[in-house]
Amino acid sequence: MHCDSLMQLVFKDPQNKNLMESEYTMVDFARMQKTGQMAQFFAAWLPPQRVYGMFGLPIMTDDEYIQACHDILVENVEKHSDIVGLATTADEIEANWKAGKMSAVFTIEDGRSVDGNLDNIKKYYDMGVRAMTLTWNSYNCFGAPNSKNPLLMYDGLTAFGREAIQYMQELGMLVDVSHLSEGGFFDVANIVKKPFVATHSNCRALCPHQRNLSDDQLRLLAACGGATGINFGPEFLNADVSCPDSTAALMAKHARHMANVAGVDVIAIGSDFDGIHGNLEIGSCDKMGLLEDALKAEGFSNDDIEKIFYKNVLRVMKDAVK
Repeated sequence: MHCDSLMQLVFKDPQNKNLMESEYTMVDFARMQKTGQMAQFFAAWLPPQRVYGMFGLPIMTDDEYIQACHDILVENVEKHSDIVGLATTADEIEANWKAGKMSAVFTIEDGRSVDGNLDNIKKYYDMGVRAMTLTWNSYNCFGAPNSKNPLLMYDGLTAFGREAIQYMQELGMLVDVSHLSEGGFFDVANIVKKPFVATHSNCRALCPHQRNLSDDQLRLLAACGGATGINFGPEFLNADVSCPDSTAALMAKHARHMANVAGVDVIAIGSDFDGIHGNLEIGSCDKMGLLEDALKAEGFSNDDIEKIFYKNVLRVMKDAVK
């Protein structure tokens, strides 16, 4: 449900922008194909302006950057249309799969570019965006981000944010609460009439990072028919958030906790590839078999693992995306 590979290509491979076989990314089409991956959500993460300076590139507006990410994805898919196709719905993902193709779904991480205007949401939807992470790590028109500051963490959505979430669900765009404040999470849960998601968040009971979900949040997410994607970043997996180690066994322990608290239907794969760092046992998308093995060792059945790897996300998309 989440990777930052398009961002890596914008900044590290601005000339070639190669998503077939890339030395700059953890995800590319060749490795997706090698591991039998059905689909990948490719996010346009909106960078702070300082990032452009770090790579010696001219500053783009948010819309210019989103368009650049979109163009990279579309051009690469068109170039390799024999193995991958764009998709906006679960039905299109399944149709691509039956035709022997993987799917690429375009998403946005950080709704700041919406800038308080519902027309912008419609513009992104028409571009093919089918999930939006409402905030990153700063306030925006949707509301408050995750924070170590309790006053900020329990602040919620703005009046526009409440209206925008209803509009997103009417359109058929997934509401993503990863990075949102806890107050914002509960506001979303009280508003939605269709499932929502946390594309890359783990369990706060096992790892106290403020981006992870509490048991109450997991139960409520499941009650709304949603799912959360296991994040492979070490700071979201370890009891000591400063530990740099990320292992498949730790991911499986988070999955087990999710299942025990809220049921297996709430679990999905988020990875956060190309947005994470550390000693990564699964440092690229062609190593996903290690997670399958770890889930089996944690007692998950083959049916459970199929739900975790793809069926839960397809179910959520069928209920909330059009």
